[in-house]
Amino acid sequence: MTTSRIGRAWHTLTLLVAVTALVLQLYLVVSGENILDSSAVTTARPEQVRRYFSYFTIQSNILVAVSMYLIVRDRVDTQVFRVVRLASLIGITVTGIVAAVALPPSPTYTTANLVCDRLLHVVVPSLTFVGWAFFGPREKVTREDLLPSLIWPVLWLAATLALGPFVGWYPYPFLNVGTIGLGRTLLNCAVISVLFLALGGLALWADRRLSRERATMSA
Repeated sequence: MTTSRIGRAWHTLTLLVAVTALVLQLYLVVSGENILDSSAVTTARPEQVRRYFSYFTIQSNILVAVSMYLIVRDRVDTQVFRVVRLASLIGITVTGIVAAVALPPSPTYTTANLVCDRLLHVVVPSLTFVGWAFFGPREKVTREDLLPSLIWPVLWLAATLALGPFVGWYPYPFLNVGTIGLGRTLLNCAVISVLFLALGGLALWADRRLSRERATMSA
C-alpha cells in the first residue's frame, strides 16, 4: 500500500468520524435526548438546534468534514480548498486545546453524550492533526491564505458576542459577558485571536518545513 493510499484512507476515516459525530450529536439534540447546556431544559427545540450550530466545536468539525471531502475527491487546487483547509486545521486544533484545558466532559453526560463529546473534541482533532502532519497534502496553502482563513473564527467571535445579549445565551463560559464581565470576555477573545494567528503561522511554517524534508529524503 502506497503512502498516498494510506493518506486517502486516513482522510476518509477522518471524514467518516467527523460526519458520524456531527449527525449523532444533532440527532440527540433534535430528539431531546441531549441538552448541551442546562438552560436548554426549558428552551424550545428550534432554539436548541440553532445553538447546536453556534458552537465553535460544531463549526470546526463541519469545516474538517468539508476539507476531508475535498481531499478525498482530489479537489485541492483551488483557493477555496486552501482557505477551508487552513481554517479547519486552525479551528479543530483550537477545539482540541480548549477542550483539554477548559472544557472537561460534564459528569451528567449519558453514554451517547460522552461518545459525541470525545469524538468531536478529541478524536477528530487528533485524526486531523496526524493526517495533516503525515499525509498532507503538502504545499497547498500559502501566506496569502492566512488572513482569509481567519475571517471565519473572527466572525464567529463577533457574532457570538453580538447575539448573546439578545438571546441570553453564550456557547462557552469564557465568553459569557453576563457572568465574567465584558473586560474579561474581551481579554479572552484577544487571547483566542492571538492563538488563531499563531497557529495559522505555525501551520504555514511547518508545512514548508515538512515539504523541504520530504524533498530532501526523495533526492
